[in-house]
Amino acid sequence: MKIIIPPEIKYIIGIDEAGRGPFAGPVSVCAFCVPAQNTDFKKFSKGVRDSKKLSEKKRDEWFEKIKEEKRAGKINYAVSFGSADMINKRGLSYAIKFALKKSLKALRCEPKETLVLMDGSLHAPKNYTHQQTIIHGDDKVPVISLASVVAKVTRDRHMLKMGKKYPVYGFEKHKGYGTKAHIKAIKTHGISKIHRKAFIH
Repeated sequence: MKIIIPPEIKYIIGIDEAGRGPFAGPVSVCAFCVPAQNTDFKKFSKGVRDSKKLSEKKRDEWFEKIKEEKRAGKINYAVSFGSADMINKRGLSYAIKFALKKSLKALRCEPKETLVLMDGSLHAPKNYTHQQTIIHGDDKVPVISLASVVAKVTRDRHMLKMGKKYPVYGFEKHKGYGTKAHIKAIKTHGISKIHRKAFIH
């Protein structure tokens, strides 16, 4: 997909979230930043896709490559969570907006010099005057695809830790999604502190 980049743009940021639908755990939002002058990015990002279309093994491989690029100073990214407690108190939309804003702030890019590209129904704060929401952007635009990988892997690894903290639910297997085993565990043990009450019927 061809993206038109205005001449004043110094940074291109792709944003995507993971964990919109689970019964438990946070929603995760990644802002993935590439300097506009990074001519190697096209080569680096070749073959990346929406994280949901990659195997767990492939996602982990991409995540390691991404971390190497970050260490080399070629890209940057920030991931933030909107907690289950926040989702319970303020709603999912609020939690996503909170995490998105926090991730953008962590990158410290001047809004007027930044082009923000987002998947689906996401929107950046209004001071980011150059922003575009792209349907299926996580599968069409590499900078969004890479954000989706980082958001997904980071959240999945967090849920592995939650599996150890709350062993009766099997979070390490289903990552908080509403599988039969998870629903059975809720019926047997009730809900934990990281369950989203409104998602469980």
